[in-house]
Amino acid sequence: MIVLSCKNIKKSFGIDEILKDVTFNINEGEKVGLIGANGEGKSTLFRILTREVYYDSGEVFIDKGSTLGYLSQHLDLDFENTIMEEMLTVFSDLINLEKKLQTLEEKMNEPYDPSKQDYHDKLIKDYTQGQELYENRGGYVFRGEISRVLKGLGFVEEDFGKSINVLSGGQKTRVALCKLLLIKPELLLLDEPTNHLDLDAIEWLEEYLKSYKGTVLVISHDRFFLDSITTHTYELINGHVNCYNAPYTKYLELRKKDYETKLKAFNLQQSEIKRQEEIIERFRSFNREKSIKAAESRQKALDKMERVDAPDREKMGTRISFQSQIKSGNDVLHVENLSKRYGDKLLFKDVNFDLRRGDKVALIGENGRGKTTIFKIIMKNLEADSGITYLGKNVFLGYYDQEQSNLDLEKTVIDEVWDEFPKMTTTEIRTALASFLFYNEDVFKKISNLSGGERCRINLLKLMLSKSNFLLLDEPTNHLDIMSREALEDAIMDYDGTLVVISHDRYFLNKVINKIYELEQSGIKEYLGNYNYYTEKKKNPNRYDDNEEDQSGKTKTQIKEERKKKREAEKLEKENSLKLKNLEKNIALLEEKLVKLQEDLCLEEVYSNPTESGKVNKEILDTQTQIDALYEEWEELEANS
Repeated sequence: MIVLSCKNIKKSFGIDEILKDVTFNINEGEKVGLIGANGEGKSTLFRILTREVYYDSGEVFIDKGSTLGYLSQHLDLDFENTIMEEMLTVFSDLINLEKKLQTLEEKMNEPYDPSKQDYHDKLIKDYTQGQELYENRGGYVFRGEISRVLKGLGFVEEDFGKSINVLSGGQKTRVALCKLLLIKPELLLLDEPTNHLDLDAIEWLEEYLKSYKGTVLVISHDRFFLDSITTHTYELINGHVNCYNAPYTKYLELRKKDYETKLKAFNLQQSEIKRQEEIIERFRSFNREKSIKAAESRQKALDKMERVDAPDREKMGTRISFQSQIKSGNDVLHVENLSKRYGDKLLFKDVNFDLRRGDKVALIGENGRGKTTIFKIIMKNLEADSGITYLGKNVFLGYYDQEQSNLDLEKTVIDEVWDEFPKMTTTEIRTALASFLFYNEDVFKKISNLSGGERCRINLLKLMLSKSNFLLLDEPTNHLDIMSREALEDAIMDYDGTLVVISHDRYFLNKVINKIYELEQSGIKEYLGNYNYYTEKKKNPNRYDDNEEDQSGKTKTQIKEERKKKREAEKLEKENSLKLKNLEKNIALLEEKLVKLQEDLCLEEVYSNPTESGKVNKEILDTQTQIDALYEEWEELEANS
């Protein structure tokens, strides 16, 4: 059954036509990912579906029996409530029913009056029906459900009593998401729901949405999330929607084949149109009545031809390239016994790790654990409570700040970049800005008027121009569309320097990272692989042990082989040493025997007796031969020891 349908939706803002011909259907129970570059109109389409914005023409159908829930930037929250009070508003009917049952209980406990038998019977009947209704609507489990959802999205019980107005923007968004999930609308619209969630919360949300019985339409640039929960991918491009019955990764394959097929059909038709136009022109050039009629006939056929549209091409993406101007030493960063607390809250202690040139490391951990704090300590912008950090020789550090706090909001785009790199020429600056999609008058926009994605691109450009050989990136993919994320991934994979990144983008972590540091209160846990490797190791700690690499880059299998060879060499050395000692002992005994035989040969009873002297001479020769053989063996062992 179709629960949502759009047909030929058009929407313009002034002279900018955002949506040109949006047509699609979504069936009950489907989970659809809506993707597209920043500025294509995804959020505008959501606002049309929720009637926040009116479309210029077209048709929108939403099943009358389906409730619609929307997670937007404008949060539907009462900021005076506590978190728990706001969650309880979802179950106001059940809470009112609780109060009614409590009132009925109080009346039922009143003294029994035989003259009011009908009254007492009605109380019992109303209470029984109310209790049954309360149970069927989940009255005995809804508070547990509230706790499960709040904890799943990163809140702890101590947070439940906090007033919403004291929460951060990200926390308020999480509260709104919790409330929306508890409402359980039949049609759920989510706009970037994984923003402000740590990895544990994202994984919990994935599992929740997988089992969600309603229909889901989600805007997201989190490709791992899309692969995990969606069954369909709708691509909004050039003002209309292309629909694919597959999650994100499979969609990429289908889109490539679809593009090639459409391009082939388009080119074939264009060739035929060109051929027909040449024939028509030739017939007209004959200037005869018969040829003119033939030209007109062909022209009519050509005009009636159903034209094949050229396939959609993606907009030009950001061109990112990180290059280090100077090669650093092998030892890039040493961190030893680092600890930090704020007031009574201990963020972390006993943090120890070393980075070597070429490492590409992800620093992950729950929100609020202190990942960004470690970055600030490394940059000497913040002092640790204890421990040291030491940068190696020729290490030049570049930092990407997710808060964009290093941008001057009053400057123009071109001045923001030029003031930091004053030696660049006008042409060089304009070329660099164009590679990050700032063209013509865009370079004179004020930073304060830029979107989050545009500010992100400015910071990435400045980082690229710095040519640092050690990069600290704090959530660099936030605000970037998928195309820009892929450009950033390619740049990092080609980067010859060292990198540490804080990110919740698991697709990104899988593609570019070769080591993960998990920050816990008690220190760092090291995982020698990408994000998939990390999750497998968390489930099965002994998996991949033989393939793990240590700081020297050797796998555990290699290390075991080296240790085995070392033990064998040590064993052989001991055996040789024992043989040498035995040889030296035997040689000494034989040399003593030789001296004794030579002394016997000087005795009169021996040298005067030919038989006896011959016997002693033979024994001397045999003993000498034995000594020579033992010496040869000794020299050979000594040379190999």
